[in-house]
Amino acid sequence: MPNRKPKEKATAEFVQAEKAAKFILSKTKLQPKIALVLGSGLGAFADEFENAKKIPYAKIPHFPRSTAIGHAGQLVLGTVDGVAVAGMQGRVHLYEGYSAKQVAFPIRVFARMGAKALIVTNAAGGINLSYSEGALVAIRDHINLQGANPLIGPNEDRFGPRFPDMTRVYDPEFRRFVAEEGKKLASNLHEGVYLALAGPNYETPAEIHSFRTLGADLVGMSTVPEVLAARHSGIRVLGISCVTNMAAGITGASLTAEEVFETGARVKDQFIALLKAVIPKIARAMA
Repeated sequence: MPNRKPKEKATAEFVQAEKAAKFILSKTKLQPKIALVLGSGLGAFADEFENAKKIPYAKIPHFPRSTAIGHAGQLVLGTVDGVAVAGMQGRVHLYEGYSAKQVAFPIRVFARMGAKALIVTNAAGGINLSYSEGALVAIRDHINLQGANPLIGPNEDRFGPRFPDMTRVYDPEFRRFVAEEGKKLASNLHEGVYLALAGPNYETPAEIHSFRTLGADLVGMSTVPEVLAARHSGIRVLGISCVTNMAAGITGASLTAEEVFETGARVKDQFIALLKAVIPKIARAMA
């Protein structure tokens, strides 16, 4: 008989993701194909879900818990225009003390639940001088300066390949949907490159100047670990940033967390309208 290579034992990350996915699916009859990560000041969209079922992160096995201000820390399962979705009201960050793998863990769970698309949102500082506070920006690409990557370590082939391609991280078709719907809604909409840092401090003016030279339009402290894990698992990604403030040195004003939430609240209706219009298109594209 031919020698067969024994199947490698599943990693702890895979086992934990599988357990968390089974727990979540046991709480609902829905089979979400689209997952959302709703960042600072943007979690209100999950309140719009129909037939909603809310599960605190603390009750989900192995799920990291949000400690950041303005992050509710619960998973909301429901429908948007008949499309089954799973939305994270709040995320975790490297600056909270979590590892990149822990930050990306919810995406591993969504993959095990059968999600095929991820919409990831964040609050960001505007570097591009054509932006203004309250602008929504579809992320075209990113620059990872967080000094961390959730794919480091032994590769779990059940998630994806050892060296995943990142040529088109942010799905061009999904971005086209955003552009089309943004025009209909007369939104203050742009496309740009997101640069990720670990935080938690805001950047210095000299750093912002250097980031503009690198080609960054936005700067923030999140998103990239989740996106890397999503693409590793073959999940298509749409990223949307809300410019909640102009980055350090551009206006001369000091930066505060309060400004982030105030701007998020101001654009809430516009943001919700855009997502409601885009989600059915994404669902049809994956059918």
